[in-house]
Amino acid sequence: MSDAPKRQLLHAKVKSVLSGDTLVLTSLESSQERLFNLAFVSAPKLQRDNEEPFAFQSRDFLRRATVGKVIQFVVLYTIPTGNKREYGTVTLQSGEELPNVCVAEGWVKLRDESRRKDMSEASESLLSQLEHLQSKAKAEGKGVWATQGGTIENTHEIPDPKAFVQKFHGKDLDAIVERVLTGDRMILRLLVSPLKHIQTFVNVAGIRAPKRAITAEGKEQPAEPLANESHQFVETRLLQRSVKANIVGLTPQNQLIGLVKHPNGSIAEFLLQAGLAQCTDFHSTLLGAEMKTLRQAEKHAKDNRLGLFKGHVESKASSASEVEATVARIVRPDTISIRTKSGGEKTIQLSSIRGPKLKDDKQGPHEQEAKEFMRKKLIGKHVRVSTDGIKPPSEGFPEREVATIFAGNNNVALMLVEAGYASVVRHRKDDTDRSPYYDDLLAAEESAQTEQKGMWSSKAPAAKAYQDYSESLQKAKIQSSVLQRQKKVPAVVDYVKSGSRFTVLIPRENAKLTFVLSCIRCPRSARNANEKAEPFGQEAHDLANRRCLQRDVEIDVESTDKQGGFIGTLYINRENFAKILLEEGYATVHAYSAEQSSHATELFAAEQKAKDARKGVWRDYDPAAEEADGDTAPNPTASVTNGSTNGSASITGPTAPAKKDYRDIIVTHIDPTTCALKFQHISPTASHALSNLMSSFRTFHLSPSSSSSSATAPKTGEILAAKFSEDGEWYRARIRRNDREAKTSEVLFIDYGNSEMIPWKDIRPLGPADKFGTSKLKAQAVDAQLSFCQFPTGNKEYMDDAVAFLRENVEGKQVVGSVDFVEKEGLLWVTVFDPNGRGEGEEVNVNEEVVGEGLAMVPRKLKGWEGGRGDVVKRFREREEEAKGERRGMWEYGDLTED
Repeated sequence: MSDAPKRQLLHAKVKSVLSGDTLVLTSLESSQERLFNLAFVSAPKLQRDNEEPFAFQSRDFLRRATVGKVIQFVVLYTIPTGNKREYGTVTLQSGEELPNVCVAEGWVKLRDESRRKDMSEASESLLSQLEHLQSKAKAEGKGVWATQGGTIENTHEIPDPKAFVQKFHGKDLDAIVERVLTGDRMILRLLVSPLKHIQTFVNVAGIRAPKRAITAEGKEQPAEPLANESHQFVETRLLQRSVKANIVGLTPQNQLIGLVKHPNGSIAEFLLQAGLAQCTDFHSTLLGAEMKTLRQAEKHAKDNRLGLFKGHVESKASSASEVEATVARIVRPDTISIRTKSGGEKTIQLSSIRGPKLKDDKQGPHEQEAKEFMRKKLIGKHVRVSTDGIKPPSEGFPEREVATIFAGNNNVALMLVEAGYASVVRHRKDDTDRSPYYDDLLAAEESAQTEQKGMWSSKAPAAKAYQDYSESLQKAKIQSSVLQRQKKVPAVVDYVKSGSRFTVLIPRENAKLTFVLSCIRCPRSARNANEKAEPFGQEAHDLANRRCLQRDVEIDVESTDKQGGFIGTLYINRENFAKILLEEGYATVHAYSAEQSSHATELFAAEQKAKDARKGVWRDYDPAAEEADGDTAPNPTASVTNGSTNGSASITGPTAPAKKDYRDIIVTHIDPTTCALKFQHISPTASHALSNLMSSFRTFHLSPSSSSSSATAPKTGEILAAKFSEDGEWYRARIRRNDREAKTSEVLFIDYGNSEMIPWKDIRPLGPADKFGTSKLKAQAVDAQLSFCQFPTGNKEYMDDAVAFLRENVEGKQVVGSVDFVEKEGLLWVTVFDPNGRGEGEEVNVNEEVVGEGLAMVPRKLKGWEGGRGDVVKRFREREEEAKGERRGMWEYGDLTED
């Protein structure tokens, strides 16, 4: 041992502490390291198998005081044994000196051979001071001089890693980083209790850092780019620092995976922001929402081209803006066809997921079930499409866009995975077309697998086998007799063969059939590339595809044709599709069939509308030529001809006075889209019956015994009790439709005519049917339309004016309704009079006033019973001309009926 020739004051940064008396220092100017021992003292030794008592506490005292800090030190002497060992003193930034503080706190002892004859005066003085401090610490029982509590059990193996993870999952454990192996792998000393520590490997969750150079089986594997930088980044910030370890799982080798948190934050996040690591998908389900934070950190590095992402180029698709579209067809559970606002169609595959594999014996049977799930959720719905990438052609498939699609606020791919009808694609690390919600998809997949949903279920799905009743005329006739007894049978259009010919499925009957629209002729579309379509045949076919394909519809079966096709009416959104084709000019009325049908009036009117607009097959329509040929629209109920060039009906011959049917009514509701009325009849009997029923109904539903609300979707068409949101009272209501996602139902209040979306919690059973059912008191709201009035349904502004006028003049008032005509379905056409409208006993004909104010026009195609009332029609047209002349309402910019 020899004193240092000259006591020079040096500076360095403390990298780590090996024991309570030994420091590893790094130069401030370079990465050079040196081992430095505190002079004259020794500390208990940390050993792998059997640590000396107080060894950890001694080292920890010195670690907390020095690691990561810049210190001043003086070498007092060296011992030239093996590597030259330097001994001296350290001055901390606080001014405290070592080993003085360590001795005073009792964490080190003076060496027995400390005092020597050749010691310098300064060393002698220091040693005397240390001896005094040790005596005091010993007397007070400090540190190593304590009589108990110095032994800590420190193990290097975890007997049952799975049990350990279950016990500490999601909990922040105090830990010390003992060694940094790579940027994402380190050895931690987990302080599981004050007297028990576990020293083990921990993989940093959520990231993968570049591998450092290693030698395996005699071969050296070179380091990956930026491996040393990544290692140094973590080592300089965490080595021997106190951290929090949140254990989230295990690797396949049973090593711990966890978040390592410095007081300043998660090291994984900082490493990603610097571009010195990449996110790893394998830990996504372990981290949950925390993974989103890491993805954002990685995105920061990509956007700024830092570290590993220096050459990163963002794909063009990922920067594309969001597009709004309509879902036209479900191709496969993970692939849909959309129609953009421009009218073009394209096929989109959902990002990062794959539907049931057809060749997989377990997944394949769920294909149709998954496709039906998507059809019910999406077909015809407006969606937002954000393209994530372009999938190149492969396995016979053309190039496809992959995208994230939202229906409302719902991620479509996420819904499919949550239901167990899709798996998540495991991307390569360089894939750029992954979903931005990839971590949510992985979590949803794991949840679906755990709960055995959909294709992850151990049970095979119930096979749905449809019987084709159109394959023979005999089978068609048998099934037709069954369906003719039913009205508006729910069905699904599975395939569109032409504008008027469809393949439909009837799920409740397990029936598949060819369905042909009655009463119309539709141009034929080309069945193959070599066949030529009739004029407007392809347009009709395209319209049918857009409006009907894969949609829920209703059908009325009337008869069958010779090929086993079922002939009848198809309703889409409660509208006769034959009428839609006629209005667009893509079909013509088959007069003989129409005259036998209850839909004759609306079909002829629709055709006339297309003629007037010169649409489709009527593009060259000449009314004068039609009149000369005597080709008038058949209407057996009216003396009306289509003689005028503007399409208005002319009244021929004298008209007999119609029989008057006056009724006292109160208008309870006005439809804001059509101006259709709902009213109640006023009579002592009816008013008294409704009043008594509502009183009993209210009392019944206020009692605790009837407070059970619906937890599941009520049946469509069922009459139940519903609470009206405006007054909180219970009323009789019919269920129109259900929104299962929002857990609400659209209900029609059958006694008042208004409708509302009601939460299921505000819907409950009606109560005793003999007291509150329609057999006791029929629905009081009657459907009606104003006679001789055609409202501007295509112009919202004018419609709003018309609705406001009617609400001001008739809604909620007791008025007189003159019933002019009653349709087979029960719809009343009425003329409404307000006896007190102008005062002085003069009643107001509300229908005339609506026309006179320019809020409606006289129908251009009169119904049969309207055409038979020439005097009335003449009076209404005079009021219409008056409104035109004064530019009222819809006539403010002139005559909108002129060509």
